[in-house]
Amino acid sequence: MTGALTALLRRELRLALRVGGGAPIGVVFFLTVVTVIPFGVGPDLNLLARMGPAILWIGALLATLLGLDRLFQADQDDGSLDLLHVSGMPLEAIVAVKAFAHWLATGLPLVIAAPILGIFVNLPFEGVGAVALTLLVGTPALTFLGAIGAALTATLKRGGLLLSVLILPLTIPVLIFGVSAANAAIVGPAPFLPPFLILCALSLFSLVFGSLAAAWALRIGLE
Repeated sequence: MTGALTALLRRELRLALRVGGGAPIGVVFFLTVVTVIPFGVGPDLNLLARMGPAILWIGALLATLLGLDRLFQADQDDGSLDLLHVSGMPLEAIVAVKAFAHWLATGLPLVIAAPILGIFVNLPFEGVGAVALTLLVGTPALTFLGAIGAALTATLKRGGLLLSVLILPLTIPVLIFGVSAANAAIVGPAPFLPPFLILCALSLFSLVFGSLAAAWALRIGLE
């Protein structure tokens, strides 16, 4: 079982980096969002610094959603999903591996790029690490919640917009506590740890809930 899931993880990583929507595209899109928003905010560097964590989090959310509609759709179209379903591996584990591979290919590069992009939003040096840490903990929640929408729209040819409409409301708590933790580390006076721990809990909950809900949606579509 472990060997089969490991092989599936390697396959998903190769596909994610090959067909687009992986690390290069996600980071470029992240850079575009973070670069464009300051032009709308204006030259007030203090205001830009206060908005910095929110800008980075919104950019990470949009970049994470990029390519999520293909998480199950390609396998649905070519019949691979049916083969995985009858392979003996739990569908929940298959969903978790595919979502984790998407995060490794898309979410993790965003975390790595965040300290550099923090310069564009005038983040103080001491706050860059805190923002990157919140993204490291919180972006998996965005991916696993997005997997639910990807499973619901797997049979649709152009389900990207519908996926965003379905998933964006679910990501609001993650955004709230991610930005709250980052702001607490940068400007205070609220402590950093409480919202950060809630963010960790949301990611753990999303990992379980997202895998179960996405597997349930796929199972209905396959039966």
